[in-house]
This record gives sequence, C-alpha cells and structure tokens, in this order.
Amino acid sequence: MSAAELPERFDDATVLLDVRERDEWDQGHVAGAVHMPLGEVSERLDEVDPDAEVYVVCRQGGRAVRVCQFLNQYGRDVVFVRDGMVGWQQSGRPTVAADGSEGSVY
Repeated sequence: MSAAELPERFDDATVLLDVRERDEWDQGHVAGAVHMPLGEVSERLDEVDPDAEVYVVCRQGGRAVRVCQFLNQYGRDVVFVRDGMVGWQQSGRPTVAADGSEGSVY
C-alpha cells in the first residue's frame, strides 16, 4: 500500500508502526503513530496488538518490509507501506516533530 492510501488517523484499532530510528522520528512523524525502531521490534513484539490493523512504515520501505516479514512469521497480519514516510510527506500529509512543531521527513 502507498502512504497516500493510509487512513487519516491512527488509534488502538488502527496502528501506524514507525520503525525508523529516534533521530528520524524526532525530525518528523505521523501524529498518533507508534515508534518502535527496527532494532527493538523483536523485544517489543508483545506491544503489537494482534487484533489491530497494523501498517508498518520507515523512511522509504527497506526496514518496513523486513519488519513485516518478521511480524508475519509470528502470525501478525500487517500491511507494508511501500513508499514510507517520504511518500507520506510527498502526498502532502502532515508530520509533527518531537517538540510539537511541524515536522519534516527530508
């Protein structure tokens, strides 16, 4: 799925799992997304609700596809966001920085 096709809002039932690193997240992320860097996913697997609709995003797709494959191995049905946060920003959707100001992906 492309970032432009994602829902407008995220909550407990519809989760955007952002697997980028802290500095990328701090620069700009989607309000309501869950931050779980790639290196922490295996340790924090129980934080991913198996009943939620989960979309996995990174900057451009490389890390997100790996996380999707990993989560699928554990029976989690997740959706890969192929163009990542770059696609989100290119589609004109808002991001927020760690300090609450308007964020940016690039």
